[in-house]
Amino acid sequence: MASSAGFDGKNGDQRSSAYNRDVDFDQKDSILDDSGQEQARGGSARELPVGRILGLDVGSRRIGVAVSDPLGITAQGLETLQRRTKRQDFEYLQRVIQEYDVREIVVGLPLRMSGAEGIQSDKMQVFAEELRKRFRLPVHLWDERLTSVEANRLLRETDLSIEKRGKAVDRMAAVLILQGWMERRASGFRLPASDS
Repeated sequence: MASSAGFDGKNGDQRSSAYNRDVDFDQKDSILDDSGQEQARGGSARELPVGRILGLDVGSRRIGVAVSDPLGITAQGLETLQRRTKRQDFEYLQRVIQEYDVREIVVGLPLRMSGAEGIQSDKMQVFAEELRKRFRLPVHLWDERLTSVEANRLLRETDLSIEKRGKAVDRMAAVLILQGWMERRASGFRLPASDS
């Protein structure tokens, strides 16, 4: 499962750290302690912020949605959003953000198997920037290669009908994206900031 979240399953290293990043890194979101080490606002570098995180697997027809527990340890899938218009999509996400008191957003970044960016990854970077501006929350991009494949594999092992399985793939992919991002952050590695 870890390999679908941006890691090489052989040695646990992140495959493309440049792609697992914040959309916009703002220096005022972190402070330096007396030793010069960077801390999260209000805590140590190892301390995880309290608050839910929203995970999104964005497609042209549907958006898979997942949310973390308040401590940012586990992810659970929510209802998949059938896309209509950008306004309606953002209204739905606004309701989810308010209902779950979301503090951060993780968006799956679709890369080619080689790790190269393409048209879809460019679209996700624009979408992530729109989320950041609209909701004024930190938005992180996370390598989503193989999450849909892994979601399909996991769902095939269940007794769901093909129709129900198809509807659950986006939700499961969002869970895998969010869980991978949270595990990487909890492992003590600092997630790289974007260049923008």
